[in-house]
Amino acid sequence: KKNTFVPNGKAENPEKECKRYDSLVEKSGNIDLQVLGIGSNAHIGFNEPDDKFAKGTHLVDLKQETIDANARFFKSKEEVPKKAISMGMKNIMAAKKVILLASGENKAQAIKSTIEGPINPLVPASILQLHPDVTFILDEEAASRLDK
Repeated sequence: KKNTFVPNGKAENPEKECKRYDSLVEKSGNIDLQVLGIGSNAHIGFNEPDDKFAKGTHLVDLKQETIDANARFFKSKEEVPKKAISMGMKNIMAAKKVILLASGENKAQAIKSTIEGPINPLVPASILQLHPDVTFILDEEAASRLDK
C-alpha cells in the first residue's frame, strides 16, 4: 500500500494537486504497474472521450454516462462527483506495464473499439494500442464483440 499512489480527488486546490501528482510520478521514475478499468464510453483513468488526448494529470468534467455508472457507489445521485482528477495519458503510457480489466456486455463495444479500432481520442483507451506491454483481462461478455 505504501507504494500505491492516486491523486487526491478531495484536494482543496485541484490544479495544485495535478501538478503535485505529475511531479511525484516523474520523481519516482514513472509507474511500474498501471491497473485500469474501462468505461462503457472507453474512458480510462477518467480520461473521457475528447478531441485530443490529455497529456498530464488534469481536472475533468465527467460525462453523464460516467456519472450514472458510478452512482452505485454513493447513497444518492446528488453525492456522485461531477468532476474528477484524471491521470493524463502521458503517465499511463509511460508505465512499464499496463493491465486493463473489463467485465460485462456493457463494455463489449468499448473493448472492440479499443483493440480493433483506430487510435482516436474519442476512444481514449485506444491509445493503449501504442503501449509496448499491455495486457487485457476480459470476461467472455466484454470480449464478445471482438473478431475471433
